[in-house]
Amino acid sequence: MRKRLYILIILLAAFPGLSKAQGTDNELENDFGARVSVTADKKIVKGFHWTVDGEARLSDNFRDFGRYQFGTGLTYKISPYLKVGAGYIFIEKKNSSGEWKPRHRFYGDVAGSYRAGAWKFSLKERLQLTHRDVGNPYQSTPNSLALKSRLKVSYDATLSLTPYAYVEARTVFTDPAFSAVWNPSGQTYSDYEFLGYKDTYFNRLRGSLGMDWKLDNTNAFDFFILTDYCRDKNIDTNKEGTKLKSLTYDRGLVVSIGIGYTFSF
Repeated sequence: MRKRLYILIILLAAFPGLSKAQGTDNELENDFGARVSVTADKKIVKGFHWTVDGEARLSDNFRDFGRYQFGTGLTYKISPYLKVGAGYIFIEKKNSSGEWKPRHRFYGDVAGSYRAGAWKFSLKERLQLTHRDVGNPYQSTPNSLALKSRLKVSYDATLSLTPYAYVEARTVFTDPAFSAVWNPSGQTYSDYEFLGYKDTYFNRLRGSLGMDWKLDNTNAFDFFILTDYCRDKNIDTNKEGTKLKSLTYDRGLVVSIGIGYTFSF
């Protein structure tokens, strides 16, 4: 377990280098936002839970609602050290043109944890498939498959307060792949060929500090600050998929504050 955690830390530290590919980086965009969520957690039988949740996100330096989502899922605690889960999330996200675009996400989780006194260490892997309508299928995939890996540590400071920290990396597996020849003299691409949805790379790194506050067995709050760095591939082709116009990477750094409320019954 400890060896695997070390390997993940090394991979996270190498994130910027691993994500480097051909193309040019656009200027880094900075933003500040906020997240508010509400969750209902129903215990069905021992170790088996059903959750329903909703979340809204503020972006553009707290001036605009950029996303909201609703989801439901099931989790099962196999042992004190292992938990699995699966669920669905409906996402409505505003694009750069101000249009709201729906997404449908299905996911499966596997999480391992280990306690050492008041400390708890966990490693969570989430495989998710997100479906969305795309205008040009040569620029983005309608079905994005990604893996999110999260390493978290928490400390039971009191019976009700639990501070925590985590880092999370996301790997995409189904971005559009292609072959092309870059012509420096004309600053253009030639011999473009679409190779399908099989490009794989790291495109997100997150870090968070937070505090869980358990009021009683029914009510709990989560306060946190989240730093989110993204590097997303931006392909511009014609609609026929015969010409590559440009390849750039959009980079963004978003710092968000958040609060979540959970009702357990």
